[in-house]
Amino acid sequence: MGRKEQIINERKRKLDELRKIKNPYPYSFNVKNYSEDIKEKYKKLRNDEKTNDKAVIAGRIRTIRDLGKLIFVTMQDSKGKIQIILQKEMTNKNHFELFKKFIDAGDFVGVHGTVMKSRTGEVSVLAKNIELLAKSLLPLPEKWHGLKDEEERYRKRYLDLIMNPEVKKVFDKRSIILDTIRELLKKKGFIEVETPYLQSIYGGANAKPFKTHLNALDIDLFLAISPELYLKRLIVGGYDKVFTISRNFRNEGIDKWHNPEFTMMEIYQSYADYNDMMNLFEEIYEYTARKVNGKTKIEFAGRAIDFKKPWKRMTMAAAIKKYANIDITKMSNKEISNFVKRNKIESKEDVWGWNTQAIFEHFCEDKIEQPTFILDHPLETTPLCKTHREDKLCRIIERFEPFCMGTELGNAYSELNDPELQRELLEKQQKMLKKGDEEANPLDEDFLEAIEIGMPPTGGLGLGIDRMVMLLTGQESIKDVILFPFMRPLDKEEKESDKNEGMDNRK
Repeated sequence: MGRKEQIINERKRKLDELRKIKNPYPYSFNVKNYSEDIKEKYKKLRNDEKTNDKAVIAGRIRTIRDLGKLIFVTMQDSKGKIQIILQKEMTNKNHFELFKKFIDAGDFVGVHGTVMKSRTGEVSVLAKNIELLAKSLLPLPEKWHGLKDEEERYRKRYLDLIMNPEVKKVFDKRSIILDTIRELLKKKGFIEVETPYLQSIYGGANAKPFKTHLNALDIDLFLAISPELYLKRLIVGGYDKVFTISRNFRNEGIDKWHNPEFTMMEIYQSYADYNDMMNLFEEIYEYTARKVNGKTKIEFAGRAIDFKKPWKRMTMAAAIKKYANIDITKMSNKEISNFVKRNKIESKEDVWGWNTQAIFEHFCEDKIEQPTFILDHPLETTPLCKTHREDKLCRIIERFEPFCMGTELGNAYSELNDPELQRELLEKQQKMLKKGDEEANPLDEDFLEAIEIGMPPTGGLGLGIDRMVMLLTGQESIKDVILFPFMRPLDKEEKESDKNEGMDNRK
């Protein structure tokens, strides 16, 4: 029998005995105080100073040090850790004995006591009464180490949150980021709305969808790849400023910047264009950085980044000229095609627009560290954007992507509202889809009808929430900012070999 199995069997024995005495899983406990609040309020106490101030606190036991008549306990609640002291002469006799006999590290307890500072200078709660709130059967792991445990952190986020307090701080900050964005947009008159996740026709992005089936109507459905087409319907319906923070689902690769299920914010504003969206995008980042971190400068992957506006603006052609050392504005289609083939660059299609996009991705993206707007993309890259007002060749659109640390942070357009051109472009997409392009947009007749009813000039933008949280919290993997990132399922043999052995933290 292994060490872990021995610990589990012993805990089950204690649980069986406890059930004969009392309910080891009571229904509630009236918590009145929290660890960090107590430590902050009483930090000026002298060593070994006791007070008559009462505290009622609850949490998980992390460590137990039993010295006979004196027991020192480290307890962890939602705000941090605090020391609980059980003293034979001061703690309820029955509670003291029950603790010694039945309580282990990992159990939840509730404590009624008074605040003091120990001889070693630690703010503590001297327990008068202590009761079991939930018996733990599995021992906590002693520590994390190595790649295997990194995987286990994501698979068992509950253990990660228990063992690594700094992880919880990241997700606390994520919540603040979302609150801050909402606060700013609502100050500007934007209304938060919701759009469907289950859609009979997907659209709004170049992405492969996830497919599912609705039994009630016996029809296939798709998980949303973008809320864009629904938000534009609201603009048609008379809303001037709308936004949504929603989950998107894209059947794509998984890496440090990508997860199949992710959070995106999309914003649409009537009578605006992509210049207005640029101003709004950088304002959101600067405002949020200041609110969350107290400054616009952050450090990410060893680099100093500043989100203070205005951000640098550069056309895609200018970026290619800078990083690839060619001027695509002066090259023929054949010359660009030859350049792509000579450099073994993978392009979606051998045409000017897709080749230009491929050159940018190959030579430029990973070199852009500071926040930069890349403007004026090729027409082929989206069917939902207006052509550039100054481009007589009609091959450039009013689209930008903000980049930082080699990845895009979002996407924005001067939205296309010409119903005839919109139909033409989506019909082309439908043909591409039938030819096997899994990322092409299907034809959405209801959306086209909405545009035919009339949509005012509109600016729209999408902002990747997960990547924003990564940057503002200094996390270099998207898995560290999503509580439950997608992980490859373990088969039975892997599960057995991957079990965390754990250690009993009782000393």
